[in-house]
Amino acid sequence: MPSKVEDLSVLVVESHDTMRNQLRGILAQSGITRMSAASSAAMAVRRLRETRFDIILCEYHLGEGQNGQHFLEDIRLHQLIPLSTIFIMVTGERSYERVMGAAELAPNDYLLKPFAAENLRERLERALNKREAFLPVYKLIEAGNTARAASECEACEAKYAAYAIDFLRLRAQLLIGLGRPEEALALYQQILARRSVPWAKLGLAKTHFMIGELEQARDELTELITQNAQFVDAYDWLAKTQEALGSIEEAHEALAKAATLSPHALQRQRRIGEIELDLGQNEAAEKRLATVLRQSKYSDFRDPEDHVRLVKAQLGSGSAERARETLRDLERSMKGQPKADLCQAVCAAMVFTREGDTRQARAAAERAAALMGPETKPSLQLKKEITQVCLEQGLESEAAEVAMDIMRNSADEREVDAVRGMLTRMGRAELGEALASRLRSDVRDTMSEGAALARSGDHAGSVRHFMDAVQKMPGNALVLYNASLALLKYVEHSGWRDDYAEEARNLIERLHVQDPGNAKLGALYTYYEGLQQMHQTAAKRA
Repeated sequence: MPSKVEDLSVLVVESHDTMRNQLRGILAQSGITRMSAASSAAMAVRRLRETRFDIILCEYHLGEGQNGQHFLEDIRLHQLIPLSTIFIMVTGERSYERVMGAAELAPNDYLLKPFAAENLRERLERALNKREAFLPVYKLIEAGNTARAASECEACEAKYAAYAIDFLRLRAQLLIGLGRPEEALALYQQILARRSVPWAKLGLAKTHFMIGELEQARDELTELITQNAQFVDAYDWLAKTQEALGSIEEAHEALAKAATLSPHALQRQRRIGEIELDLGQNEAAEKRLATVLRQSKYSDFRDPEDHVRLVKAQLGSGSAERARETLRDLERSMKGQPKADLCQAVCAAMVFTREGDTRQARAAAERAAALMGPETKPSLQLKKEITQVCLEQGLESEAAEVAMDIMRNSADEREVDAVRGMLTRMGRAELGEALASRLRSDVRDTMSEGAALARSGDHAGSVRHFMDAVQKMPGNALVLYNASLALLKYVEHSGWRDDYAEEARNLIERLHVQDPGNAKLGALYTYYEGLQQMHQTAAKRA
């Protein structure tokens, strides 16, 4: 990996030709020759899918309804850049330092325009020095050795005093990922004892959220926003906490304030539109979701489900004609997308139902049920919409199958109860009760059979049994936990297998995403990394 400025590869992301050429010229004056350029976020995404860069030099204002912060969040979220890639924001806004300091996902550095070649070179050298200090930790994280990465952070806090607070921050984030929120909580308190920093206060609130102390998290977030009114991430987490507390209108209020501060963040606007639909605010939802659809045309991460949400809002507002136009746009603009045909069928079923065309509505609902599968990766909300259109058309078995799929992939009993509530509101309370009872029986039988195989010493059989259960219930937290445990017990008793270890790691990470507050996560990570360390030690001796 390059350690000198002259050897760096750089991607310049700038929408204006003149400024893009100026940046390339300044980079050349700094001795850099390996350069590529992109005039939009979408073009930059395509470049990043083809090539790995050491540095991304990105203008904050990119045009086309997107800014550099949203671009950074997109490429981090979709893992298009490794941890070692240095992201530097270029901006003319003097207030940017305050905004960046509060952001949960901040760039490595920023440059205020105008700047000279020597300013850029100085920032690049500073960023390289910091990257050099963090590289051992980054390598451990990318290799899946999260516990060792957290320990390495602790060692580096003393070794690199200039970056101690940054290592503390990363260690706390890793501990949360390892399912050790109590340790993360102590770290955030340690950081805040040194100095009051917004991101540490946010980390404290997030940790309280994870361990189920929702009122405490809400109070901390409310206080944080009072002290830092521009802290957009805090509004997002306050909304998430209010939703978990059942305060949907308060969640909507928090997200609306965040959207005022950062109007082009599509994921947030999408969520506000969904909440407005739940609250029956169809006209507001239609306006917002139409904006999401319009702005997402410039994104490489657009989602056909946006059309489904908009159609629902338009029908709720009483306009079947606007809904039909949205359906036509879906057919034109989303061709080839994995979920496009599924979303088209759902939208068509909604529109035909509203127009009273029961024959075509039923055919569309049947098509939607047939198209739903793991390859299309429908969201929870889309599955709910499919359940509803099937029930409206009298397709009871299809509706039951989709609703059962939602329940099987629920992280906990609360989500199962939410599906039962949905079916009750549709007038099918008895179906919800029957499905919930069947799920409990299926899970109980699955756990019992797998545990019996393990107790008898048939660890290979236990693995096969639980991996089959993962295929049937890929989002069920209890199944994910027991499948990863079965794989690790096989490795412990029958010897190391790279494929089993990797699968166990993947399942643990899926469990973390599905149920981040799961009390057993920490023990699973410790078990996995203990086995990995034993294997590595044995390999060195051999």
